[in-house]
Amino acid sequence: MAQLIDGKLVASKIRDEIKNKVLKYKHEYKKVPGLAVILVGNNPASKLYVEMKTKACEQAGIYSINHRMSESVSEEELIYVIQMLNENPMVDGILVQLPLPKHINEFKIIEAIDYNKDVDGFHPYNIGRLVRGNPLFSPCTPFGIIELFEEYKIDVCGKDVVIVGAGNITGKPLASMLLNMNATVQVCHIYTKNLKDKTRQADILITAVGKHKLITKDMVKEGAVLIDVGICKVGDKVCGDVDFENVKDRCSYITPVPGGVGPMTIAMLLYNTLLSFERKIGIKG
Repeated sequence: MAQLIDGKLVASKIRDEIKNKVLKYKHEYKKVPGLAVILVGNNPASKLYVEMKTKACEQAGIYSINHRMSESVSEEELIYVIQMLNENPMVDGILVQLPLPKHINEFKIIEAIDYNKDVDGFHPYNIGRLVRGNPLFSPCTPFGIIELFEEYKIDVCGKDVVIVGAGNITGKPLASMLLNMNATVQVCHIYTKNLKDKTRQADILITAVGKHKLITKDMVKEGAVLIDVGICKVGDKVCGDVDFENVKDRCSYITPVPGGVGPMTIAMLLYNTLLSFERKIGIKG
């Protein structure tokens, strides 16, 4: 049976380290990091994510601001709020919760954020630096996955990695990060032919689609490392992309859903906010 990768435990350790640093800086500088979160509309999942992020900030001692805006807000109004937060010295990180309503251009909004406060790591400047191997901020979910590899001493160098899901939040940035760590990376998506043939070759298989039981036992190489980023609901149960019960005996390592990658995403958001604060006070370049 595979060793379970406990993202909840690893995230708790990271959050404790962040909390201790925040307390130290509060004592030394009389300041704490600040995170501003903008939520547009009433998407239930987005509201839940924002509440989780706000609670995590409170527990870490990070100052947080929540801007809740109506579904009908204009692009100009949203950009105006972002510009105010860009200029606010108490705010070290700005996060616009995605997805946005269809009448708002997501790329335009992300580009409006000061890249020095882009703790999600989605600004084109930050993505460019990530691809070059010198990130200012790494996107939180891929960053969390890399941290899990390091915690469990899973070496990616020279490994065949298959990522199922070519999204801007996880798949694309994670591919760049793994390439920079000398892995051989193949990214699959909805148009990929013969997906099973690709996944069965993977030493490390990462899936980020949001489709229940997309990855079945016959799609997984014996002894592979399996990272499940997908989230979906089946009845009242939260599930991932992987047919967990049938796949777990085939892997060397596997992440559960929930309790795998999810907690790491929030932990790395706090880490990026702290990092931005440290740069501001001159501790890190």
